[in-house]
Amino acid sequence: MVIEGLDGAGKRTLTDRLTGALHAAGASVGKLAFPRYGESVHADLVRETLHRGHGDLADSVYGMAMLYALDRRGAVADIRALLAANDVVLLDRYVASNAAYAAARLRQDAHGEVVRWVWDLEVERFGLPRPSTHLLLRVAPEVAAERAERRAVTEADRARDAFETDDALQTRCAAVYDELAASGWLAPWHVLDGEGGAAHTDADSLAKELFLS
Repeated sequence: MVIEGLDGAGKRTLTDRLTGALHAAGASVGKLAFPRYGESVHADLVRETLHRGHGDLADSVYGMAMLYALDRRGAVADIRALLAANDVVLLDRYVASNAAYAAARLRQDAHGEVVRWVWDLEVERFGLPRPSTHLLLRVAPEVAAERAERRAVTEADRARDAFETDDALQTRCAAVYDELAASGWLAPWHVLDGEGGAAHTDADSLAKELFLS
């Protein structure tokens, strides 16, 4: 199961709350967050580029999308191992993130060429496991930006990057996420109201609805 949303939407908090609810119900849980900073050379290149390293690489939409995809390609064995060993696997970001941000950067919608390219690359060519469902934490871009800025102040390793500080990009990305969810792209989507914060999500009810029925 994949948790998606804008930077600052509350994905990490929701992942933690769902993990606790599932453990309390006796389910085993595996977790993985993308990009895998500190574990994958491709993820580390992403972080360095988003903080203005590697010249003009950040300007290439397809180049950046390829780095994100290669990070996930390198995790295929880990994902399959988690799926084999656990009742539930929670992924913080996955293929849909690449589709949403690449489309937003190119000012395309969810039916555009780059979304098709991401599918062909990550699903068809790289053979990434398809998720059972997506959870979209839907928040207004300005709310997500405020949270991301506040997080950057309180957490030393969470400085806002070039994508997070681009408010127009975040607005376009939110629209593409809505379109992906409406079309059921890659797997079924459940849209959650994240305006009150993921901490207010009823994780127990959500866990029962999605995983324990």
